[in-house]
Amino acid sequence: MAIVIVGMLDEREEALQIIKEQIEKRGHKAILIDMSIGTGAIVSSLKADVTSDEIAHLGGGTIEQIKGLLATERGKATSIVAEGLAKKVMELYRANKLEGIIAIAGTTGTFISLTAMRALPFGVPKLLISSFLIAPINANMLADYVGSRDITLMHSVVDTVGLNSLIRTLATNGANAICGMVEGWVPSKKEKKPSIALTEFGFCDQGAHYIRKLLEKDYDLISFHATGVGDRVAMDFVNQGFFEAFIDLVPASFSEYLLGGNRAFGPNRLDVALHASIPYILAPCGFDMISCGPIERRDKGDLLWTSRKLAERKILIQDAIRVQARTSVEEMEIIAKAVAEKLNQYPNKNLVKFIIPQKGFSSLSAKGGVLYDPIADKAFVEVLRKNLNAGIKIIEVNTDINNPHFAQAIVEALKECLKSRRPTVQK
Repeated sequence: MAIVIVGMLDEREEALQIIKEQIEKRGHKAILIDMSIGTGAIVSSLKADVTSDEIAHLGGGTIEQIKGLLATERGKATSIVAEGLAKKVMELYRANKLEGIIAIAGTTGTFISLTAMRALPFGVPKLLISSFLIAPINANMLADYVGSRDITLMHSVVDTVGLNSLIRTLATNGANAICGMVEGWVPSKKEKKPSIALTEFGFCDQGAHYIRKLLEKDYDLISFHATGVGDRVAMDFVNQGFFEAFIDLVPASFSEYLLGGNRAFGPNRLDVALHASIPYILAPCGFDMISCGPIERRDKGDLLWTSRKLAERKILIQDAIRVQARTSVEEMEIIAKAVAEKLNQYPNKNLVKFIIPQKGFSSLSAKGGVLYDPIADKAFVEVLRKNLNAGIKIIEVNTDINNPHFAQAIVEALKECLKSRRPTVQK
């Protein structure tokens, strides 16, 4: 077993040398992979265990082809290297030769390295040292890579080319960090209890807590923060067959996609269990609001604020960054129809149930809440009933989402679905 080191030798030989020496000093074997694409000027004396030629070949090209593409089709060139690196890393992992991975990189190398790290399973130690991480403009791009993987990011503050006291410190700290992760690694234990996914956020925390308490004796409850990124992670785990069931208290990244809110995930958000054949229990938490912060957008003629006239609505300003505006009757009807169209595609409709808290979809829309609007909530329910396939049961509960009675209704619906999944024994 070895710690894999990834970097461009023609740009960052000095830092890679320090990382390699520190890892070996700690008693670990190191495998150095060169992902150079020809942009650096260093003629390296440090020999790679896996050369850039091999990486290019695994990606379906040659190093000469990659160098030729840099001026006109840089994205294509880096994609070849990223694919080749991911293949090599997974080859080492499957052969039980990889126990951790560390990379040091600039902008291009960051995305090449992240492609490979993202291919590795949850729990494998992964560390990236990069100067690219902190710029806000890069946040969405990085989220696509690290949102669903446990990759540790170390902001380098300075660029990592050449050698100086700061780079020496960064490389040494990074090497010791990955060694510590590997040395302290504990293999994941197979849970005796089946796992169930649960989406939640701050406006239904109490309801989620009651659900966990009702189920934790027999199930391993894994919660996902439903802010868009958490939804992506949940879907990734569902696709891996990790869960016995999915309790989707906050499917609102779908409505945020429809309306243009901050927590938007995309058009396939409600496809989460479409092909999984597992119980899918939904609630409408989050459909009662649009995430539209920061508040300064209100005063700058922001398109979302002006097109939907959010300044004229009931609004919760949590802080300067987080702002929630109430969804209108018309928007709730749009959401309900789109939700029905999505859920109607599920082949096993007996495994899908929609549980509705009649007295508040969230803490904000319960009586006394700043987004209280029972007329809008009722409009959602009416359109959902009109458009949802009769095979999907809608259960209304005469309480708000954070009440223990609502949690009980969720659990009863789940148990009914689980029971219907079990094959009947022929006598």
